[in-house]
Amino acid sequence: MPLFKSRRFYRRNYPKFQPANASMRNELNVLVQTVSDPSSKKDFDIQMNSFYSLYTRYLAEKASKLQLDWNKIKSPEVIPYETLTATIDTPSLDKLAVLKVNGGLGTSMGKLDTSFVRDLTSSKGMTGAKSALEVKNDLTFLDLTVRQIQHLNTTRNVAVPLVLMTSFNTHEDTLRIIKKYEQQLRVITFNQSRYPRIMKDSLLPCPKTADDERSAWYPPGHGDLYDALVHSGVLDQLLSEGKEYLFVSNSDNLGAVVDERILQHMVDTQAEFLMEVTDKTKADIKGGTLIHYDGSLRLLEIAQVPSEYVDDFKSVRKFKIFNTNNLWINLKALKRIMDNGGMQLDIITNPKITERGEAVIQLETAAGAAVRHFKNAQGINVPRKRFLPVKSCSDLLLIKSDIYSVKHGQVIINPERMFTAPPVIKLSDHFRKIQQFQKRFKKIPNIMDLDHLTVTGDVYFGRDVTLRGTVIVLANEGQRIDIPDGCVLENRLVSGNLIQTEL
Repeated sequence: MPLFKSRRFYRRNYPKFQPANASMRNELNVLVQTVSDPSSKKDFDIQMNSFYSLYTRYLAEKASKLQLDWNKIKSPEVIPYETLTATIDTPSLDKLAVLKVNGGLGTSMGKLDTSFVRDLTSSKGMTGAKSALEVKNDLTFLDLTVRQIQHLNTTRNVAVPLVLMTSFNTHEDTLRIIKKYEQQLRVITFNQSRYPRIMKDSLLPCPKTADDERSAWYPPGHGDLYDALVHSGVLDQLLSEGKEYLFVSNSDNLGAVVDERILQHMVDTQAEFLMEVTDKTKADIKGGTLIHYDGSLRLLEIAQVPSEYVDDFKSVRKFKIFNTNNLWINLKALKRIMDNGGMQLDIITNPKITERGEAVIQLETAAGAAVRHFKNAQGINVPRKRFLPVKSCSDLLLIKSDIYSVKHGQVIINPERMFTAPPVIKLSDHFRKIQQFQKRFKKIPNIMDLDHLTVTGDVYFGRDVTLRGTVIVLANEGQRIDIPDGCVLENRLVSGNLIQTEL
């Protein structure tokens, strides 16, 4: 079977972009020929074929300039979490598997090194899988997830496995890390696809060989989940073991724990796909949202929004909810869909600048976009506590603080806090890298009664610092502010040489 469809097919369907199609096809064929091992070559062949299909769709959409008809977009009916049944059928749990998207390096928080990562099997060569970052009580994202599922299996007498979708950036590290869990939980791993970055000017692939440097490649987003499940054999494996339901979430979302009420709703209503959404706040204006369009539910990402409607998209008035990326999938339905030609997910074009200053394009897809391909797909409006991501060091400060505690691996808000909503924390770029964050806090402050914290500039915090109400610390360029040990700041603006102004 040829790697790609015939020249006639593309000449007929994409005439304007035939030169680009032909050039890309030739380049990818050359890449495939650089792999010598037959088994590896076959796997790589499949990935390049999938990438080429995505690429040709990208060119076709670019040529047609098709856009959503904004007037057709409607707010969908979503199911309030409070209306879900409280009657739980425990045997359904034995048909469940939990999947964590585990391909991220946490680049927004800087490259992670061994001094901030707990890898009990080997501290050498750690490239920095984000899920191995310590987030609470010396526990990593993965530690917390394992404890959650282990507790579920023990208390419910079931055998829910943990499935990890890794990327070429994190796969080897993950395999080493999970060795420490062998006696606690069954863990299944599989690697998602590796696609070539595209040079923006030439629309040709960056890598010249299959083993070219890592910066020439990228994992194509969590929408690759479905193809990767099939090609890895994990989908068939789970089905053969009697698993029918898959709960999917990002590894850095500490609020994404198994919820038996949601699972029971899926079983009772025979929904093939559930997307957890939650109410939007100012912090979520760029998050994808669930819409009703042309008779079906769809996921709308900001990258798909025409420029003249971006402000409308960000508005809480029109789009009141956003996608948490907590997804519940019927595995039998997924098998049916993939056996019948798979699904074409909306393309997200992600422009990047490499370390060499080259402009490149990454073509990605989102897992939630699959909602339109399933029967009886539904959105469930869940409490905010089910969306607790750690995307930045500002998030990390919040999680590490006394506002949250850990019970059976689940991060829960401290009942002693007067307000149920967590405080707003904004740390400047001086705190952006994890190494700088660790250096600037001798100890995480007590923020139980904090409403808002903004820190700008070269600021360091001592031990046993307490922050209450609204606290703003501003160090101008060339200045350094050291908050002394034991200091209590309540409704204060701190600037210069610890000059305090009451707010």
